[in-house]
Amino acid sequence: MATDTQTSRTVAEKFVERLGRQDPDGIEELFAEEIDWHVPGSDALPWTGRRTRREEVAPYFTTMWPHFAHGRSKVVLERVIVDGGDVVLLAVFTHTVVASGKEFTTPAAMHLMVEDNRIVRMHLYEDTLTVEEAFNAG
Repeated sequence: MATDTQTSRTVAEKFVERLGRQDPDGIEELFAEEIDWHVPGSDALPWTGRRTRREEVAPYFTTMWPHFAHGRSKVVLERVIVDGGDVVLLAVFTHTVVASGKEFTTPAAMHLMVEDNRIVRMHLYEDTLTVEEAFNAG
């Protein structure tokens, strides 16, 4: 059954709100048991890659967040586009890498797909070269 636009928007708003609170368990509970998750990037960055199960969501964030200087990240959500079960979040991320002290900024798009009030897909699109260079992960 197709998901209506308002349901998708509500789930996406919960996702963004919990992301802003850095609530990995709260984010994880928004996902379906089986998921299609893809964060491209260097293999040297342990949070990149594919995930297929809900229980892999919280560890993504708890692995990634400590690499960014606390209180120095900024996310500007520029637009939310919703069409049925599809949600696209357009944003700009700025982070400071703890190990290198380098600050980087990347435009980002996140494609969420919502079915039965749960996120079944999350694909992140960002400037992976900029991220890699900030971490000297190449």
